[in-house]
Amino acid sequence: MPIVTIKMLSGRTDEQKRELVEKVTTAVSESAHAPKERIHVIIEEMKPTDYGVGGIRKSDE
Repeated sequence: MPIVTIKMLSGRTDEQKRELVEKVTTAVSESAHAPKERIHVIIEEMKPTDYGVGGIRKSDE
């Protein structure tokens, strides 16, 4: 049972997240030879204040 966790900044629409889950599931199914119904995809969203790169929070850009 493959489990995929995607961490990303919040702000995507429900439709964008639906498409992401579908495409990730297909990619994992094809590459890992796993049935789609056994693949779990978890989306963890972060606020821009909770994420930084190079010492700068995304909210401060």
